[in-house]
Amino acid sequence: MNDPTHARVFEVRGLTKTYRTGEVEVQALRDVDLDVARGEFIVLLGPSGSGKSTLLNILGGLDVPSAGRVSFGGQDLSAATESELTAFRRRHVGFVFQFYNLIPSLTVRENVQLVTDIADNPMPADEAIDRVGLTPRRDHFPAQLSGGEQQRVAIARAIVKRPDVLLCDEPTGALDYQTGKLVLEVIAHINEELGTTAIVITHNAAIAGMADRVVYLGDGRIQRVVANAHRVKPAELSW
Repeated sequence: MNDPTHARVFEVRGLTKTYRTGEVEVQALRDVDLDVARGEFIVLLGPSGSGKSTLLNILGGLDVPSAGRVSFGGQDLSAATESELTAFRRRHVGFVFQFYNLIPSLTVRENVQLVTDIADNPMPADEAIDRVGLTPRRDHFPAQLSGGEQQRVAIARAIVKRPDVLLCDEPTGALDYQTGKLVLEVIAHINEELGTTAIVITHNAAIAGMADRVVYLGDGRIQRVVANAHRVKPAELSW
């Protein structure tokens, strides 16, 4: 397991996020502190409304905090402009969401290839597709793929630009048990083989065993952080 005090990727201090709609105020995050080390695999665990997605979105530059500070490799994201956040996302972050967001009129290869046009140093699209085990399906369209295969295309699209960080929001939420394990296996391999820092949101406590550390959130706060002495392979998980 990586030491989170060494080679920090993210440093979060006093992070607070408040949403306001008219007179209604919702505090999604409350004074969160967190360090994330390079190459670490972290699972964010907690019930709906605990602040997991808000934290992930702020780390990924999709949202900004109401108070506090978040930095990436020394860059203060909480003070960044929108154009600076766009550049940060483009260069450093790969996103995988519960729903695949593939372009239905494009093949697997074409969906992945799109990202290489905006990346500084992308890997070949076919290499990314091979890493998720979909080479035989690379000329198929999304409608010809299973849900698990579509999610693996989404992962290939996320990693083709060689991101420093892979952020996954419920990547197995729409998948069955066996298919979910395959998707988790792909994410674990990317983390191990490429050294990509991976942060995965889930409601599923069983997935916690595959992480270096598990961050438990509740009511917008970090309730506790648990380090795993030995990571469990996704194939060994049961839920």
